[in-house]
Amino acid sequence: MSYQPIENYGIIGDLNTVALVGLNGSIDYMCFPNFDSPSIFAALLDQKKGGSFQLNPLFDEMKTKQLYLPDTNVLLTRFLSDEGVAEITDFMPVEELYSGKELIRRVTAIRGEVRFKMKCMPRFNYGRSPHTVEVISPTEIIFISKGEDGAVLRLISSVPLSVKGNDVIAEFTLQPAHIADFLLEHVNKEHSDEKNFKTFVTESLFETVNYWKNWIAQSTYNGRWLDMVNRSALLLKLLTSYNYGSIIAAATFSLPENIGSGRNFDYRFTWIRDASFSMYALIRLGYTKEAGAFMNWIEKQCQDIKEHNRLGIMYSIDGHHQLEEKILDHFEGYKKSAPVRIGNDAYGQLQLDIYGELMDSVFLYNKYGEPISYDFWKDLEKQIDWLCVNWNQPDEGIWEVRGGRKNFLYSRLLCWVAFDRAIKIAEARSFPLNEKWRMQRDIIFNSVFSDFWDKEKQAFMQYPGSQTVDASALLMPLVRFISPKDPRWLSTLKRIENELVSDSLVYRYRPELAAPDGFVSHEGTFSMCTFWYVECLSRAGKLEKARFYFEKMLGYANHLGLYAEQLGFKGEHLGNFPQAFTHLGLISAAYNLDQQLNDSRNKNVINHKTLK
Repeated sequence: MSYQPIENYGIIGDLNTVALVGLNGSIDYMCFPNFDSPSIFAALLDQKKGGSFQLNPLFDEMKTKQLYLPDTNVLLTRFLSDEGVAEITDFMPVEELYSGKELIRRVTAIRGEVRFKMKCMPRFNYGRSPHTVEVISPTEIIFISKGEDGAVLRLISSVPLSVKGNDVIAEFTLQPAHIADFLLEHVNKEHSDEKNFKTFVTESLFETVNYWKNWIAQSTYNGRWLDMVNRSALLLKLLTSYNYGSIIAAATFSLPENIGSGRNFDYRFTWIRDASFSMYALIRLGYTKEAGAFMNWIEKQCQDIKEHNRLGIMYSIDGHHQLEEKILDHFEGYKKSAPVRIGNDAYGQLQLDIYGELMDSVFLYNKYGEPISYDFWKDLEKQIDWLCVNWNQPDEGIWEVRGGRKNFLYSRLLCWVAFDRAIKIAEARSFPLNEKWRMQRDIIFNSVFSDFWDKEKQAFMQYPGSQTVDASALLMPLVRFISPKDPRWLSTLKRIENELVSDSLVYRYRPELAAPDGFVSHEGTFSMCTFWYVECLSRAGKLEKARFYFEKMLGYANHLGLYAEQLGFKGEHLGNFPQAFTHLGLISAAYNLDQQLNDSRNKNVINHKTLK
C-alpha cells in the first residue's frame, strides 16, 4: 500500500479538531480531541504504525470522486463501479451545536447490492501507546489507551463489529438505498439503543449541514470566484477553535516541504502572524464575530505579555507558550521523509514582524468590528513601547530561518506597520499618543529606502547587502507602505518576476543566495506568495495578467478547492495541508481583483457614455 498524494485528501472538522479523508475512503490523519492533541490516526505519516479508519466497498475495479455538499464542510466520497455505486458521508457535529468530539461516517449503497469492509485501527499518542479493546455489545466497542494520554474512545455501529487483535473490523452488505452508520467518540456520551443512534446520526447530519450553510450565508462577498472564496472561508473557519477563538496555521504536522529534505514542521499552533492574516480575510468577508473571538484570545495572552518582555510569536490553541519540539523516531514520515516533528522550536525565535500583523488586525477590527477596550489598548501600548527600543535588531523573520538572524526587509516593513496602525488607532479613538511612535515610524520608513534599496539592482532586497529579493516584499504595496505604481516598486516587482516567478508560481526566495535557513534542499513554490503576486499585479493596474495568473493558480487546487503550503515541480502539493496562509491569500487576491475589475468596467462604461 503506497502513500496517497497529499492533494488526495478532503478535510472535515468540529471546531475542536479535524480529520483528513482520502479518495480511497480512509481517514489517515486525525488528532483527537483537539487540533494539537496526540494523533489517533496518522497513516499519512507512517502507514504501518500511524493508524487509520478505513471504509470502502469491495469492488474489483472502481473510480472514486469526492465533493463537499455545497457550502458545507460535509464530505461525500463516491465509489463508481460496474458492480454498483456507493457513497460515504463524513462529518463531525460542530462544537457549537453538539459539544463536538464526534466523528460520523454514514455509508450508503446507491445502486446495486454492495459489500463493504470497515477497519478501525487507532494508534494512540502518536502511535507510541498500546491500547486494549473492550466489547460492550455486538455494535459497541471501547478502545482504551494504556499510555499517559489516557484516551478512551467508543465506536458505535449499526452493523455487527468484530475484534481482530487490537483493531475492529466489519464486513457487511447493503441493498440499494440502505445505509450503515459508524460513530467514533469520547466515552462521555450515551447512545443507548440502535433507534436513538440512527436518529442522532440523521439529525446531527442535517443540523451540521444547516450550520455550515447558515455560516457561509453571512459572507458579504458576492463577486467572481464565489465558490473558491467560500471554500477558503469554510477552511479558515474549520481551523478556528470555537472554545478559544484562536486559529491554527494548518491542520497537520510534519508533512514535508520537500520529499526527504528534513523540512518537516508542526503547524497545529496559533502563530500571531498567520492568525492575524486570517482575521484580515474574515473581516473582509464580514465575519467580525470570529475576529472578535480572536481579539479576546489575544487579550487573554496579556498575562504572558506581562510576565515576559514581549509577545510570543506563537502559542498553543489555549494560549500555552512552551511548544518544545520533539522527534518521533518510530514514524518513518510521509514517503519516508523523516524526521517527524511535533512541537515547534520556532516559539523561541525573535520575529519582529508579528507586531505589524497584529496591530493591522486590531486596527481593522477596531474600525469594522467593535472598538477595543481601554485595558486591551494599554497592553498593546506596552508592546509598541517595547518595539520602539527593539525594532532595529536582526531576527529570524517571516520564514523562520534556522541559520542565523538577519536584518530582514519584511521585519522592518511590518515594524513600520505596527507603529503606523498604533498611531491610527490612537488618533481614531483619541487615545493619548506616545510621540516616539511617530518618530520611530518615520525612521523605519527612511531606513527602508536608504538601507534596503539596491541602486544597481533597482530593487528592495531581502536584507542590506543581500544578493536576492524576497517574495515577502510583495506585501509592501499591500500594507500601503508604497504605491503599487511607484517606479521603485515596479522595478522591484520586475526583479521578483525575473528571480522568483516560474510561469505564474512564486518561490519565497532563492535559497542559494538568501539568508541561510539551516537546510540544504530545494523547495516548491509558496502558494501564498503566488496570491500576493496576483494582488500586486491587480493593484498596479495589470488586470488581464492578474486575472490570467489568478485563474491559473486556481487550477492548482486539489479536487475540493484545497491547498497545501507549497507546490512541487510537477504541481504536487507539499507541506502541511490544508494551510490557512494559502487560503487567506486566495481570499485577499480574489477580493481585490474583483474590486479592481468592477472599477475598471465602471470606468469604461462612464468613458463610453461620455464619448457618446
